[in-house]
Amino acid sequence: MDMEVTAWNSLYHAMHAQQDRRPFSMATLRRIAGFARPHRRRLIHYLLLSVVTAVLAVATPVLAGRVVDGIVGGGSTDLVVGLAVLIGVVALAEAGLALLTRYLSASIGEGLILDLRTAVFDHVQKMPVAFFTRTRTGALVSRLNNDVIGAQRAFSDTLSGVVGNLVTLLLTLVVMIGISWRITLLALVLLPVFVLPARRMGSRLARLEREAANHNATMSTQMTERFSAPGATLVKLFGRPAEESAEFAERARRVRDIGVRTAMVQSVFITALTLVSALALALVYGLGGFYALRGQLEPGAVVALALLLTRLYAPLTALASARVEVMSALVSFERVFEILDLEPLISEKPDARQVPDGPVSVELDAVTFGYPAADKVSLASLEEVATLDTRGGVDVLRDVSFRVEPGQLVALVGSSGAGKSTIAQLVPRLYDADSGAVRLAGQDVRDLSADSIRDTLGLVTQDGHLFHDTIRANLLLARPGATEDELWDSLRRARLADLIESLPDGLDTVVGERGYRLSGGERQRLTIARLLLARPRVVILDEATAHLDSTSEAAVQAALGEALADRTALVIAHRLSTVRAADQILVVEEGRIVERGTHDELLAVGGRYQELYRTQFDQQDQLPTPVERDAALVAG
Repeated sequence: MDMEVTAWNSLYHAMHAQQDRRPFSMATLRRIAGFARPHRRRLIHYLLLSVVTAVLAVATPVLAGRVVDGIVGGGSTDLVVGLAVLIGVVALAEAGLALLTRYLSASIGEGLILDLRTAVFDHVQKMPVAFFTRTRTGALVSRLNNDVIGAQRAFSDTLSGVVGNLVTLLLTLVVMIGISWRITLLALVLLPVFVLPARRMGSRLARLEREAANHNATMSTQMTERFSAPGATLVKLFGRPAEESAEFAERARRVRDIGVRTAMVQSVFITALTLVSALALALVYGLGGFYALRGQLEPGAVVALALLLTRLYAPLTALASARVEVMSALVSFERVFEILDLEPLISEKPDARQVPDGPVSVELDAVTFGYPAADKVSLASLEEVATLDTRGGVDVLRDVSFRVEPGQLVALVGSSGAGKSTIAQLVPRLYDADSGAVRLAGQDVRDLSADSIRDTLGLVTQDGHLFHDTIRANLLLARPGATEDELWDSLRRARLADLIESLPDGLDTVVGERGYRLSGGERQRLTIARLLLARPRVVILDEATAHLDSTSEAAVQAALGEALADRTALVIAHRLSTVRAADQILVVEEGRIVERGTHDELLAVGGRYQELYRTQFDQQDQLPTPVERDAALVAG
């Protein structure tokens, strides 16, 4: 290996070994072994080939020395040619083994990445909604990328590197001592001059790298927030573009300055170490030549020592950082295991049942619920805080009971924060009740399979979330096997077919991040089309028309009429005009149902519902518009 390459490698190892170190347990090692077990055969082959490669690396300098001795000593042509052919064979073997070990390294490393990423991804999907409301998405994605790759290095680089370097070092030392112990000792004396600057410069460069990474992360966050559709709109409305640009430019300049300093430190370091290596070679040639002229050493031995010297510093410097590299890899494993150790609050029973066929009723029986504290569902590192918020467990719902009969439409109304949306999240089992029971068709949702609940129930929220994908892909999320005719049928029933047909790419039109290329009403109707495609027997509408204008609301309500027809429906409404024809209206305040009845019955009682109704219409001297009256009739 060229000494300059050795210097670069030593610098790289020194830089990337400056990670936070922490104690680790045997349990961690056992879990790592569990992930490595499926790859053990390739891992063993990889380690054996690394040993063979190390042996061949030492053999080449020795053979080169024998060639020189054969030439200087007047050996036979056959001997010199034979040694040269042998060197060529060794070189071919090294090249072939290098390709094979690289293949094994890549397959082991990438296989481990696949296993870890799949395990984390599958586990995260089982986490409750509270986990996602608290976690920073970037921090979570980092676990799936940076930490998984850091863990992978323990197998593909560090482990094999330790074995290969150790074998290379021992063989090289044995051969060099056998040739000349005096020159070998002098070469080892120069080792601290090579290793210590690498450690010192590596630490300095690691600090610069972390500082640059922090600035880059801040710029990335700024770009992510400002370049999204809502973020860009906010900046245009209330932001200060000049100050935003100045702040971004300042951080970019600091990254540039750090880049220049890093380049210069690296250059000085590499130049210095290359000089040291050149001096070491000069020492070998000078002292070795002196001994050779005195007849105490063969000329070929001098050449062999010089070549072996280049193979001595590389494993020594790598092994000097091996312990810290292993610790860094273990830290990455532990950060991945932190995610896997988070227990999902909701788990499916092994003998989970299906929702019975036929019409489905919805029932809440004496349900009490409080959102879990952060330490139950999250990690401080994922929220990027020092300590987790321990508050939680405060009852949001208190002894809530009601029943929606098959085919009925029941509306939930009340003040903001009263608990209406919480009820809507308990029915599809996004959370579990602390006490009491939530039932579908008379079956406790905790006894039902998640797939069965998904097939039975459809939920439309007020934000109408869509993925940055085509209209077709967003629809097929509900029913992957739906035909083209079924897709267009759902769009027609959602009053959206004409619009989609007018688009140049039709169903293959990309809707943009969160569907922002569509208007609010169009986006909401697309989510309703997705619901219609799913054909659920129970529909929950969580203020599905809260933020729409009258025209969009009328179109959405017409689409909702299709969605609610012949289905059990639970509707959360802010505009009371849209639920006047409901079979039953439940008034929720402070987590309790304080009133229940039809629209006329509740107005006659003169309680909280009448107060809410008059707040919207009477006190503002405003009566329902014809559009609202028609929408109410459709909803009914």
